[in-house]
Amino acid sequence: MTEAPVSVRRPPAPNPAERAKTIATRGGPATIMPTVESAGCEAERVEPVLHHVHHSGSVSILLPDEHPMVCASRQAQRGELAVMVELADHAPVALREPVRGLLWITGWLRPLTAVSARARAVSIAEQRPDHRLLDVGHGLTLLRLTPASLVLADAEGTHSLRPHMFSAAPPDPFHDYEADWLRHLESDHPDVVEQLARHLPANLRGGRIRPLGLDRYGLRLRVESAAGDHDVRLAFSRTVDSPPQLAAELRRLLGCPFLRHQHGEA
Repeated sequence: MTEAPVSVRRPPAPNPAERAKTIATRGGPATIMPTVESAGCEAERVEPVLHHVHHSGSVSILLPDEHPMVCASRQAQRGELAVMVELADHAPVALREPVRGLLWITGWLRPLTAVSARARAVSIAEQRPDHRLLDVGHGLTLLRLTPASLVLADAEGTHSLRPHMFSAAPPDPFHDYEADWLRHLESDHPDVVEQLARHLPANLRGGRIRPLGLDRYGLRLRVESAAGDHDVRLAFSRTVDSPPQLAAELRRLLGCPFLRHQHGEA
């Protein structure tokens, strides 16, 4: 009798929509490019002056008034230009391969009217104050991308999402805490990072271990070695949503229940 293959259970992780919402909420670097060739708008990557992904998945994009993409969107049929926005999720510590994931939002780009642009600029400023928003209507044009589809690619795989899935998903509770916490762990507690090596496969323990990511399900490490880079997820015993709970889970991973609290807090 042939034995059934043994399935390897992956550590739990946020679902694709939640991971996509987290990347979008972090506000990492973005580039835009048309999905089809359009008159006056070459198919090349464009870095916006500013971008903001809204809860619904729509994207506000700020470009100079005379930018070819602005002109092309005004000249396009129905005043909408088919474009794709690429959002990169960069690790908060200096890694030799810093991109942890990519989110592509494809949809229709159109310039807003003066009244709508001012209202949207105010709405963005309430969440993310930025002096460049003051130049809307004074040299800069605010455009809106209405999403049609989203694609996420990260260490967990590649996933296609519909806008309603993205809209309904919450970002990870540590999305605005992760960067400072990982930098703190890297710079102030390298001994803690090294102690986490006991959870790694034996063949990876000789590499340089770096903190890579944090979410409510666990901690991710990057092992940099001469043989390449390897990412490992260390699962928490339960989902966490606060710094005290995170500190307790880190103490558990270290096998030291009496580890002082500051090792788990920034």
